[in-house]
Amino acid sequence: MPQPDGNPSASNALASVGIYRREVRASLERIWENVLDWEHLPWLHRESFSRIQCLEEGPSGWRARVGLAPEKTGQEILLELAIERTALRYVARTLEGPGRGTEIWTRLRAAAPDRTQIEVEFLLPGIPPGHRDAPLRAYLRLYTLLWDQDQSMMTRREAQLAARSAAAPPASLPLGPLAELRARLPLEVKLGGRGFRVVELAGELLAHTTQCPHRLGPLADAPIEDGCLRCPWHGYRFDLRTGRSADGRPLRLAPAPRVVVDPDSSEVELRFDR
Repeated sequence: MPQPDGNPSASNALASVGIYRREVRASLERIWENVLDWEHLPWLHRESFSRIQCLEEGPSGWRARVGLAPEKTGQEILLELAIERTALRYVARTLEGPGRGTEIWTRLRAAAPDRTQIEVEFLLPGIPPGHRDAPLRAYLRLYTLLWDQDQSMMTRREAQLAARSAAAPPASLPLGPLAELRARLPLEVKLGGRGFRVVELAGELLAHTTQCPHRLGPLADAPIEDGCLRCPWHGYRFDLRTGRSADGRPLRLAPAPRVVVDPDSSEVELRFDR
């Protein structure tokens, strides 16, 4: 697998155009998890990446062919990401394509259990001293966006993990008359400390969890396409009726309550089978 391979400043072929610093609302554990998660690039960062094909992955990093956005340009890079956990740093190297030879080094420092200081240095080949301001501005805009998006995903995942451990046993929940409920769909509710969304599919009322089983991604606003939900973080799809993966993965949605309609009163209730 890829390795960081030395001190970035030791290369005479690369020039440092500047450094991006910020504090991220996430633990080191979440950050390492995010760094190794190549799948989210074209989904969470769709403004920057259009597709990804992983060629090699392991605990020390990954190598992938990554399409740049917008997809219609057809631009692609070969990207290598290598981590060095003991030194609290990792590097993203562009091996082929636009920006070939670029190295982006990120150093981490725990500021608190749920806060991490990051320092990102941009090293580019063939940049004369008087021409570094423009690429630096571009990288600062890009990395502000990327880390904003990553922070949003990591903080949500952390909150979902905490909420899942504190969830109460399932119960039942009245939803009111059928006609009034249909006018409110899709409807997000809480039951037993867990989130569900009630939707209508081909005339049938169904409930599904609002957590993706992969990384606890948000499904509360996930579009329904051909009877399937698609997670916005990684693009994983799940059959709405069965909960099974629609992509052939060994994953399925967490059990959801049934939507029960009283035949006499037309009152609707969410109910877990016991």
